[in-house]
Amino acid sequence: MAATELRGVMGPGPTAMAAPGGGGAGPPMVGGGGAGGRGDSGPGSAAAPSTVAAVSAGGPGPGAGGVAAAGPAPAPPAGGSGGSGAGGSGSAREGWLFKWTNYIKGYQRRWFVLSNGLLSYYRSKAEMRHTCRGTINLATANITVEDSCNFIISNGGAQTYHLKASSEVERQRWVTALELAKAKAVKMLAESDESGDEESVSQTDKTELQNTLRTLSSKVEDLSTCNDLIAKHGTALQRSLSELESLRLPAESNEKIKQVNERATLFRITSNAMINACRDFLVLAQTHSKKWQKSLQYERDQRIRLEETLEQLAKQHNHLERAFRGATVLPANTPGSTGSSKDQCCSGKGDMSDEDDENEFFDAPEIITMPENLGHKRTGSNISGASSDISLDEQYKHQLEETKKEKRTRIPYKPNYSLNLWSIMKNCIGKELSKIPMPVNFNEPLSMLQRLTEDLEYHELLDRAAKCENSLEQLCYVAAFTVSSYSTTVFRTSKPFNPLLGETFELDRLEENGYRSLCEQVSHHPPAAAHHAESKNGWTLRQEIKITSKFRGKYLSIMPSVSIHCIFHATGHHYTWKKVTTTVHNIIVGKLWIDQSGEIDIVNHKTGDKCNLKFVPYSYFSRDVARKVTGEVTDPSGKVHFALLGTWDEKMDCFKVQPVIGENGGDARQRGHEAEESRVMLWKRNPLPKNAENMYYFSELALTLNAWEAGTAPTDSRLRPDQRLMENGRWDEANAEKQRLEEKQRLSRKKREAEAMKATEDGTPYDPYKALWFERKKDPVTKELTHIYRGGYWECKEKQDWSSCPDIF
Repeated sequence: MAATELRGVMGPGPTAMAAPGGGGAGPPMVGGGGAGGRGDSGPGSAAAPSTVAAVSAGGPGPGAGGVAAAGPAPAPPAGGSGGSGAGGSGSAREGWLFKWTNYIKGYQRRWFVLSNGLLSYYRSKAEMRHTCRGTINLATANITVEDSCNFIISNGGAQTYHLKASSEVERQRWVTALELAKAKAVKMLAESDESGDEESVSQTDKTELQNTLRTLSSKVEDLSTCNDLIAKHGTALQRSLSELESLRLPAESNEKIKQVNERATLFRITSNAMINACRDFLVLAQTHSKKWQKSLQYERDQRIRLEETLEQLAKQHNHLERAFRGATVLPANTPGSTGSSKDQCCSGKGDMSDEDDENEFFDAPEIITMPENLGHKRTGSNISGASSDISLDEQYKHQLEETKKEKRTRIPYKPNYSLNLWSIMKNCIGKELSKIPMPVNFNEPLSMLQRLTEDLEYHELLDRAAKCENSLEQLCYVAAFTVSSYSTTVFRTSKPFNPLLGETFELDRLEENGYRSLCEQVSHHPPAAAHHAESKNGWTLRQEIKITSKFRGKYLSIMPSVSIHCIFHATGHHYTWKKVTTTVHNIIVGKLWIDQSGEIDIVNHKTGDKCNLKFVPYSYFSRDVARKVTGEVTDPSGKVHFALLGTWDEKMDCFKVQPVIGENGGDARQRGHEAEESRVMLWKRNPLPKNAENMYYFSELALTLNAWEAGTAPTDSRLRPDQRLMENGRWDEANAEKQRLEEKQRLSRKKREAEAMKATEDGTPYDPYKALWFERKKDPVTKELTHIYRGGYWECKEKQDWSSCPDIF
């Protein structure tokens, strides 16, 4: 299965599109399947010219009767588009048909092969040797004739093929062959179910199960023999006891003999019941053995099919990656421009073609690594070694010397290391996602604590909010600050390093920007990080982030929880809000892209003012700008004072809402052109640094976060060795160091668990793990249990007293 074909299964697809008009209405996209369709089947009611798709694609489009096209459609072979099963492949039927792909390319000519109840298709006859584009099982499929040349094959929604023959006669030949193949496949399936046919079970499994049943049967026979012996000897025992009762013995002896006789009788009854139960078990085992065999074989087949699919996908990925490196023309990729950033998102999500050569070529290689700008001439700091004679150690020392003087504006370029996806995934089948060791190739050289600190990139919004006298205007700036924290995620598809328990990160910008920040990893299972930032400009920001994720195959949803608090010292205004859901699309195949969706309610707990922000999820069908955010600022009575509009990756604007008299005498909202006069730009994203595409798309702030600084705590993320090695391009060493750190963390956890168990057994009190700089207690405003900064870090830094810090690196 090709990469784009698999994306037909796993990629997001539009639903309910109107079919192109014309006599033979082109099909809308059908969700899933290697069929290449991606929406709900059935002709749409909204007419659109059938030639539009054909003109844009330069190929055939869905038209009436025949194959409508802007240019001449590919002529089928002489004698029709299909051929009989007399070919060398031994198939029931094979030949050319036109298959619907999407609304841009319309119908495309494909080579179809019908064999053994399966209908498969290829781009050409020569492709049969190596790549199948899709297969549908006719035993569970429905065959529907639309008009003189069109027909549909669907298996209930998972796969749907919209096909067109070159003539009505040719269509009838294919439909007849398909119906016959379907009837034969259904009959074989029914016979298999009724007769307990075990052809799908391997001979080894049959022998193993038969041997097991034979062993069970022999054991039951042994039990039956024992039962006969017990009955024989029990009868003799009871006869002897009866003879003893007939003798003249003392009354006490007769009573004892009677009790023994009763117990012997109970023993015989119990042994008979046991034997009967064993026989029943054997009968049940024989009855259900065939069902067990089929279930087991089905699971094994599924596993083998998945392994084969992933292996083929990995091979195709490597092939495309090699082809990509050899390309001389690259797609435009200018991260600093608004248009290009939106185009990247649209290309990742809105690509509706399952068979587009260009998308297949450029999307797949970016699963693991972002390609470097091949046209860019590397400088001496390029760690790939292609054009630099400076060793990495010397380069790093030079980097540290520069860092002491001024904030760094660049990091070593990301090396273009290839990664065999199959080598990782084949060892992950059946394992828990949280227990899969992921190499640093998927990471960026920052920890999650440093990513959390990036929320402060636009701290000046809080500085301006602190100066506002009007609480509603202040709320507008807080809302803009909330949105600005997502602007760094638009290109950042690599994952940060997971912090070790007790890891910290400080950012001291008191002299330059008036604030300083501290983060600490306070829990590992579940992962949680606490953050505290304070500014001499009159505000404090604190939060504890706990992340839950759901992997849905084609996308990964990340849902942060726990409230974020912002307190302004002068007024005492206390704001709280929570983050929205982040979704990473095209996890398996295609170009990764990120979207934010959901709602944020920002509440001023002192005044009762509220701001509701709505992050609109991306939709291929929407005419709105991508990544749109809207909001309203209301007072405690619900009256709207300000309207917010913008995007989470570019900017946010504010409009003052003035009530006007409506037609019926009531209040109405201010009209659009009048509100335009009150527009105020609250926030605009800073441009990315030069060559950011080669530096993980880091912002100017992100480039400085991992720069070495003197005097930090020994648990600071800057001192993490695997992260430093990864930043300097030593990825193999970084992977080895990462495994060492993770193993050290596991040993520490086991030691704590052993101490806790021992304390429980001894009855002595045991204190669970406690964060060093944060204290877990109930928040007075939200009533949530959260970690709040207890103080002392900056005092310890001033004294350089880090004796309380654990050894985690």
